[in-house]
Amino acid sequence: MHIRFKRTRYTRLLAFLVGDVFLLSLSLYLSFLVRFDWNIPWQYPFLLYIPVFVAIKIPLLFAFRMYSMSWSFAGVHEVINLGKALSFSSMAVAIFVYAVNPDNIFAGFPRSIVFLDYILSCLLVGAFRLLRRFYIHIAKRPSGKGKKTLIVGAGNAGELLARDIRRHEEGSYAIAGFVDDEEGKWGSFIQGAKVLGNTVEIPRLVGKFDIEAVLIAIPSATSKDMKRIMSSIRKTPIKEVKIIPSMKRIIAGNVTLSDVKEVSIEDIIGREQASLNGEDVGRLIKGKRVLVTGAGGSIGSEIVRQVMNHDPEMALALDIDETELFYLENEIRLLHRGTSYRSIVADVCDAGKVEYIFDRYRPEIVLHAAAYKHVPMMERYPEEAVRVNVFGTLKLLQASVQCSVEKFVLISTDKAVSPTSVMGSTKRVAEELVKFHNAGSHSKFMAVRFGNVVGSRGSVIPVFKNQILKGGPVTVTHKDMTRYFMSIPEAVALVLQAGAMGQGGEVFMLDMGEPVRILDVAREMIRLSGFEPDKDIPIVFAGVRQGEKLYEELLTPLETTEGTTHPKIFTAKNEAVKNDIIVQIQAFQQLLVNPEKSKIVSLLKEIIPAYTPSE
Repeated sequence: MHIRFKRTRYTRLLAFLVGDVFLLSLSLYLSFLVRFDWNIPWQYPFLLYIPVFVAIKIPLLFAFRMYSMSWSFAGVHEVINLGKALSFSSMAVAIFVYAVNPDNIFAGFPRSIVFLDYILSCLLVGAFRLLRRFYIHIAKRPSGKGKKTLIVGAGNAGELLARDIRRHEEGSYAIAGFVDDEEGKWGSFIQGAKVLGNTVEIPRLVGKFDIEAVLIAIPSATSKDMKRIMSSIRKTPIKEVKIIPSMKRIIAGNVTLSDVKEVSIEDIIGREQASLNGEDVGRLIKGKRVLVTGAGGSIGSEIVRQVMNHDPEMALALDIDETELFYLENEIRLLHRGTSYRSIVADVCDAGKVEYIFDRYRPEIVLHAAAYKHVPMMERYPEEAVRVNVFGTLKLLQASVQCSVEKFVLISTDKAVSPTSVMGSTKRVAEELVKFHNAGSHSKFMAVRFGNVVGSRGSVIPVFKNQILKGGPVTVTHKDMTRYFMSIPEAVALVLQAGAMGQGGEVFMLDMGEPVRILDVAREMIRLSGFEPDKDIPIVFAGVRQGEKLYEELLTPLETTEGTTHPKIFTAKNEAVKNDIIVQIQAFQQLLVNPEKSKIVSLLKEIIPAYTPSE
């Protein structure tokens, strides 16, 4: 295989070299013919000039890597580089002919010859270089046997995708045209296919051109854009709808068919990714010892992944679930071989173990994601919510103070705002503990609130997916219930950004976008699976569960917001620090031994007056 590769490479080099020698010779000959009206005078030693010109130009073509480029997929960069090589070679020839002129052999050499030779060299050598590309993209264009395809988006992503489709001789798709909402693009051609109109016209165009597949190539599309586009597509019989998901691929300029995937609910209810200040986050993480609790969970594992991208001195992944830690460690060690990484199986409620971990590893940054989060389950076991969410947080805070950590970031929830559940109220207590410890410490303690993350374990979307796979029914608690949704990577990125900008004592809120109706999510997921809601897959209403709200809030009635340097991060300006919070929560100790829900709820209401238990 290696020998064959070398042969192919050297054969290509030789072919280009022989071709260039011939074309550069031809260029000089044609220059003389043009200059002397097709009758070259006998006194010019033409056969002497050719070797000199070629001997000067070929090394410069090598210097500009003209023989190591892939001309099959040449673009603007390659053409500019060729122009530079030929320009410099012509300047070198001019200097040699008119300034050096050894033995006066170029006496009387017409000055126009060098200029004419330059123009003809660019035309001939350039055409020779682009011949390969022309052959692949025009002569070997797909025969149109693939599915007639409409590409949504006539921007960079659409052009790159169309180009890759053209490269495949026997591809799955044959481009029928583009649609784009930018009026200035209508009627133009991209990779030989016309921009036929806007996205509203998709139903008409599908019928007119017998479209069989739709590819959405707008990586920056918002949830509103996606809903509007999918609404147009659903008015057609098209079943194959795919999307390019990643903006990073567009920036890299290498979008291919392998990037195209099925449209998922995350693409529709997700939002555009937040822009982050990588330098700020880098200063927070780089060269530091970072402890992540709850590292086996959806949020915690993503925190670990993003922390590893910022070159920490050591990453410490702590969780009580050894199986999830095992999988995470295998993933991290495969991608990050040079960075020190430790998996720690431990319970944040084990004070002795927590102290040992802090004494041994001396973490400088603590990102606390360990918590019990399932609302109905914690209504049944409120003592566990208190034990983990309250006392687990307290033990980590106390150890952080003793260890003089730089920053401690609590991952909180919008359910802590005017809580109606045990889980929400315990997370609100955790926020109060964070503020209390910040007030009496040189370390910086802060909390970050956000709502649901798309696809986290136990959340509504995986539940709906499982129900649809089983043929239904899909259970929705209430027809009017809404939730905020955010992708896991974006939520974590904003958490790190908030942690970087925090000065201590803040409760940060993330801009969660617009709330989404859970019923709409269920219907959208059923359609994405190729079924019709209430026709193929029934939707049933199970009723609001204990502790749940119809609508989540981001602020308590006593809080106001204040902007930060980041457009999607705000601070909640709230009431003063509870100086008696430690004394108050000590009353839970006895209740954890002999749990009585009514007493636990009463004590939570005493600590958090805004807590209103749902019936």
